[in-house]
Amino acid sequence: MEFTALGEFSSLITDKLQSWLEQTIAHLPNFVVAILITIVFSILARVLSRMLRKGLHRALESRQIADLLASIFKAIVMCTGLFIALEFLGLSGTVTSLLAGAGIVGLAIGFAFQDMTENLIAGIAMGIRKPFELGDVVQAEGVFGNVRAINLRNTIVETFFGQIEVIPNKILFRNILTNYSTIGVRRLEIPVGISYGDDPAAAAKLLTDKMNECDFVVKKEETAVYVESFGDSSINMLVWFWIDYPGDTGFMVARHEAVILIKKTLEEADFLIPFPIRTLDFGAKGGEKLDSMLSSQKHPSEQKAETNDQSQESASKQTFSKEHATKADAPSSPSDGESQS
Repeated sequence: MEFTALGEFSSLITDKLQSWLEQTIAHLPNFVVAILITIVFSILARVLSRMLRKGLHRALESRQIADLLASIFKAIVMCTGLFIALEFLGLSGTVTSLLAGAGIVGLAIGFAFQDMTENLIAGIAMGIRKPFELGDVVQAEGVFGNVRAINLRNTIVETFFGQIEVIPNKILFRNILTNYSTIGVRRLEIPVGISYGDDPAAAAKLLTDKMNECDFVVKKEETAVYVESFGDSSINMLVWFWIDYPGDTGFMVARHEAVILIKKTLEEADFLIPFPIRTLDFGAKGGEKLDSMLSSQKHPSEQKAETNDQSQESASKQTFSKEHATKADAPSSPSDGESQS
């Protein structure tokens, strides 16, 4: 009985191995094709990613973004070849499971590293859209300076105070970004005031002609001076002109020279740049001087005493006048010569 059981067991194993061998031989062409597909897609992914990397290096400023995009493309091509090979082997269920698992893992990673993923995606998007390049002057979220590096997750900006600011890419991608290097010019606006006794039209023409004589002023046909408003002690005007930016003459230097030139020009032409003037007006409705207001607000006793003083002073003056008149009407005494005679 034992030998019979062993024989049946060995027969089952032999049949199973034989069926596996037959299935292996039957699927051997599929294995070969799957291996060939994997090799071909591997070589194709390597060649295409290398070509893509070279093109992206020429198109993008950041080499990191170019390398990342090329690596992602290479991984996609290789995964495509692997899935096709599994389909040839009849493992379509395995392909579905792998795709579902990859989706779940990607979702979990996205939630766990949300900020990092957002910065990464924003960096890739900015690398493709190119809102700024290396060396551009940008301003965003209180940071103002030159772009020194564009990385996958952040951008390095050197401020004009000599500090290095690391800005996450999602901030630059989401918020308002000002690029001062795109157009290549920048307008300066300098306020100045002249007195009410001067002619604002003559001052505007004088300043316009004088500003256009500066070498750093460009687009001279758009240089203008506008009267803005009536100030407390002056007529306020705005001087507008354009400069190359970034250019040989910096923003601060151009504004410095313009302010000096405006002051010198107005002084030479006898235009007054007035100091602030304050006129003190008293009373509830205005139009009342300080001394009259104080006199009107004196206490009745003080007013009575002041009236008595004025009466006494008037009486004294009258007494003095009467005595003076009496002395003038009295006969003069005889002189020494007349008495002797």
